[in-house]
Amino acid sequence: MSTRLRLAILIYGMIQGVVFGIGTVLVLAVPSFSEQAMTLMPTVVILSVILAAPIAWFMAPRLRLRFWQQRERQQTSRRVTLS
Repeated sequence: MSTRLRLAILIYGMIQGVVFGIGTVLVLAVPSFSEQAMTLMPTVVILSVILAAPIAWFMAPRLRLRFWQQRERQQTSRRVTLS
């Protein structure tokens, strides 16, 4: 199992919770949606399960230290010092 897959599995639940929370707030905050909340909430649950996987897969490499070290090196080489 690759490191990216392990990180994606690790953060999947957290991302799913955030996506579900955003969807729930949208459904309950918009008056026209809140009237149909009984039918929209299962849709929010299904969409949060589906959308969390690609988001976790996209975010996983950015959680690795190697990614940030490379980014720091690129930024330090681009810095211009004024003397």
